[in-house]
Amino acid sequence: MNATEIHVEVDPALHLFVPAARRRGATVLATDGVSTLGHVIESLGIPLTEVGTLIVDGRPVPPGHIPGAAERVAVRPVERPQRVPGAPLRFLLDVHLGTLARRLRLLGVDTAYESTDIGDPALAARSAAEKRVLLSRDRGLLRRRELWAGAFVYSTRPDDQLDDVLDRFAPGLRPWTRCTACNGLLREAAKDEVADQLEGGTRRTYDVFAQCAECGRAYWKGAHHDQLEAIVARALNRRGAVRR
Repeated sequence: MNATEIHVEVDPALHLFVPAARRRGATVLATDGVSTLGHVIESLGIPLTEVGTLIVDGRPVPPGHIPGAAERVAVRPVERPQRVPGAPLRFLLDVHLGTLARRLRLLGVDTAYESTDIGDPALAARSAAEKRVLLSRDRGLLRRRELWAGAFVYSTRPDDQLDDVLDRFAPGLRPWTRCTACNGLLREAAKDEVADQLEGGTRRTYDVFAQCAECGRAYWKGAHHDQLEAIVARALNRRGAVRR
């Protein structure tokens, strides 16, 4: 079978996924004349979760398009904020993103998290079963066909990770409403309801508590509250700045 040559130009926002030689304008790529454009793009190392519009000779095409000889392809990133139709916006994070999961829950974002490595097939299957956007830095995981929706987490720093997810998906924020341990919803609780979880100093010092309706964990404004308050304030301020 004769190879079909096409010209592919990758948007700078996606350059980290491709070899350096393909970051300078349009480059020639040989295809087999049968594979879809989506498959071709993935073969370059770009997860389709990160691809927005594919432009071929000036017109948008779906990932199922079969490239023809000499076609010129522009690969663009997803538009922000990204809309995920078909279910309420909620997330699933893999084992490497525990800090990000806790911060999203702190902000009231519905966030499931696997604290142990259950394997790529199980993660993708849970994403599909629960219609959750899978967040991961594993490109192979994001290429699994059974995945419902996914997104690559571009940074290794929790602050930047949180900024990126909030900017990309613009989820509704309801700080202090979810358990950071299990994602359950919080409710107000009397001191005697959570007394068995309190040390003596805490019982004497604090009077306002919340409790997770799922796992029963108690919450109060303890020693780390200022640090958590700063995370919440930064997220809310950033959201306000984006809206303005």
